[in-house]
Amino acid sequence: MSELTSLTLKAALDGLASKSFSSEEITQAHVQAVEAARALNAFVVETPEKALEMAKASDERRARGEAGPLDGAPLGIKDLFCTEGVESTAASKILKGFKPTYESTVTANLFRDGAVMLGKLNMDEFAMGSSNETSAWGPVVNPWRAEGGNAQLTPGGSSGGSAAAVAADLCLGATATDTGGSIRQPAAFTGTVGIKPTYGRCSRWGVVAFASSLDQAGPMARTVEDTAILLKSMSGHDPKDSTSLPVEVPDFPSFVGKSVKGLRVGVPKEYRVEGMPPEIEKLWQQGIDWLKEAGCEIVEVSLPHTKYALPAYYIIAPAEASSNLARYDGMRYGLRVDGSNLTETYEQTRAQGFGDEVKRRILIGTYVLSAGYYDAYYLKALKVRRRIADDFDQAFEKVDALLTPTAPSAAFALGENSDDPIAMYLNDIFTVTVNLAGLPGMSVPAGVDANGLPLGLQLIGRALDEGTLFSLGGAIEKAADFRAKPAKWW
Repeated sequence: MSELTSLTLKAALDGLASKSFSSEEITQAHVQAVEAARALNAFVVETPEKALEMAKASDERRARGEAGPLDGAPLGIKDLFCTEGVESTAASKILKGFKPTYESTVTANLFRDGAVMLGKLNMDEFAMGSSNETSAWGPVVNPWRAEGGNAQLTPGGSSGGSAAAVAADLCLGATATDTGGSIRQPAAFTGTVGIKPTYGRCSRWGVVAFASSLDQAGPMARTVEDTAILLKSMSGHDPKDSTSLPVEVPDFPSFVGKSVKGLRVGVPKEYRVEGMPPEIEKLWQQGIDWLKEAGCEIVEVSLPHTKYALPAYYIIAPAEASSNLARYDGMRYGLRVDGSNLTETYEQTRAQGFGDEVKRRILIGTYVLSAGYYDAYYLKALKVRRRIADDFDQAFEKVDALLTPTAPSAAFALGENSDDPIAMYLNDIFTVTVNLAGLPGMSVPAGVDANGLPLGLQLIGRALDEGTLFSLGGAIEKAADFRAKPAKWW
């Protein structure tokens, strides 16, 4: 059965269409793979009965000639997406036992197109983290290991469960979210492909909010084409989300494999940061050479406000989080710790319900929004954000897309940066600018480091121009011919 779990999403859909195997067969194979891989801690809720029920319904639809674009494909769903009747906790104790009575728009779109849900994927609590160590259900373990070592590595965060599950062949693809790099950095750490679409491309309705002006849902999968197939189903205007863009959904898969000849690709000089490992520098140069060979013109560009992106992000995101997380008070759903009065009930529920990183960000956010500091921090950060968006606008007058590294290193060991929040936050150095400007960004696996661990290259596009990223991503994927897989130890 393992050959069914090692298929790409496209190959699986082709196999289902040609009736080489049924949805029940491929779903059963994935259910067994999930059960055998619990050492990775990628899933927080497994839904085998629901998956097989959905698979059976899919086979019946296919027999009637009514199959949808994703019919019968087993996927993993990040625990940030509310799923009707299935526990949705955002990996936090404060939401333990919460079973939504509704379905998030993104998952509803996937299920409308016939996808099968294997379960809910682990993540950093409320999507706050870069290593999947802040989850109330324990860290996810990266299926990759350094050559000659057996230290447990991070799969990245916050979508660590999504990344690990795709890399370990536990699902054909997964939903994920990206607030400051939470799709792209885990994709780079696990040798998978992840795309954060333009802000507003996918509905945020039914996705547990972290920072509402930055959060964006997107897919993770094994190939560029697979992410294009998933994004096509996930996207679309949603009247229930005021930030959802009323635009047509392009045929994303048709862009993969298109010639990139004549495209101008920018290389931002500010991304050559001090202390960047030589292998990241080398990989970046390799990516430039590949795109040149494919017929692209490489142009050096400047994004002068890049150095202010991280500080601005770590003011805006916690500010929005402190506002969004005020709703968790133990009154309506999730955890409730009774105190002797109402205030004490609030305090004890939050003290026991939220983890350390979430509390840290709520405190920072509340501080920067307080009367004496609002102008000094929050308003200033919003002005910097505008400048960063302007930098991109000016760059895109000269180029069609940008090429940068995805992360400043390969996957690091679990626990390595957990005592140093600043070192952890620096993981987002190449990714946060994209969220601040609301642009699409994609990570494509492009090579391995000296220890045999995967490294990714990031492509950044104009707003609503994911198509160009799929074309360029396909060109990098073809040139890199990345076929490395983690050696199975779990």
